[in-house]
Amino acid sequence: MLDTSSRTIFSAEHDAFRDTVRRFLAAEFTPYLTQWEEDGKVPHAFWRKAGEAGLLCPNLPERYGGMGLDFTYNAVINEEFTYAMMSDSLTLQTDITMPYILHYASEEMKERVLPTLLTGENIVAIAMTEPGAGSDLQGVRTTALRDGDDYVINGSKTYITNGQNATMILTVAKTDPALGAKGTSLIMVETERAGFARGRNLDKVGQWSADTSELFFNDVRVPVSNCLGQENRGFIYLVSELPQERLSISITAQAAAQRAYDEAVAFVKERKAFGKPVFDFQNTRFTLADMASRLQIGWAHLDWAIARHVKGELTAEEAAKSKLWHTETQWMICDAAMQLHGGAGYMNEYNIARIWRDARVRRIYGGTSEIMKELVGRGL
Repeated sequence: MLDTSSRTIFSAEHDAFRDTVRRFLAAEFTPYLTQWEEDGKVPHAFWRKAGEAGLLCPNLPERYGGMGLDFTYNAVINEEFTYAMMSDSLTLQTDITMPYILHYASEEMKERVLPTLLTGENIVAIAMTEPGAGSDLQGVRTTALRDGDDYVINGSKTYITNGQNATMILTVAKTDPALGAKGTSLIMVETERAGFARGRNLDKVGQWSADTSELFFNDVRVPVSNCLGQENRGFIYLVSELPQERLSISITAQAAAQRAYDEAVAFVKERKAFGKPVFDFQNTRFTLADMASRLQIGWAHLDWAIARHVKGELTAEEAAKSKLWHTETQWMICDAAMQLHGGAGYMNEYNIARIWRDARVRRIYGGTSEIMKELVGRGL
């Protein structure tokens, strides 16, 4: 269990909310985790239960049916979901896809779609990455070309989280290919539309309970009103939402690192070698001391970053630094925790194996560590 007694940004209301999240996970998630990893996705019924429990999009304004809470409540959900070893699927909707609709969609779309995200009735994926384009939006080849009052969308996407479960796809496409990244728009595609198809649920190293898919658009027609905000402003919208996305990833990385450390401490106190607990060896204590120190610093930094974000002050560069540090630190701690398990750590029956393999992708998605360094370096 996460120890939040020394945290600086939470109140008694947060503690009560956290208790609700923990009880929900204990009853509705943990008993089914192994099965859902085998299935390759969290069932839609679980999304609806999370919605009923108030654990989807808590910061959605009251006028759309939400609770109107600030991002600190998102942080509680992220921390507890990740500590329970849930893949990054529900948090994607709460922290990443919902804000695009809230901030840029027409009022008609907001009123029609946002209440359904609270309940889990609709699941929204965001489709950016393509077979030949990742972090470089200028390389996006999917097009959405005007034909009267419609866009006709053609192209393909890959590595799309929630791609199998999604009922709506927030699609990054070129509405004016001649303008490069400046000709990018964000267009909502309902998955029942003719010409849309899902590929296979991709076989990943980790995050097994998160459905990650290929998506195909073959002359998919959607009304022009499905464009979020202004046409050709998609790149600006994407950049504007990156601080929250990268902060969200930082939170999940920190919580996963804490779970890895906690698993290691418990294991080495029980496991014996040469007639004494592994914990009693100086090397073990030194390794754990280093991990514990980094975790202490990580939680302090995270509280600082969350507080800045709630005030609207977290910059894109600060968020990039945060994602870089937390994901790289997570990987170091998870790998050290696995090493302390010895051969047992390499067995999938142990939690540390799941935590270790799930950790690897966080240094990649949301912008690779190399991209984070480039962004930070530009501002030096």
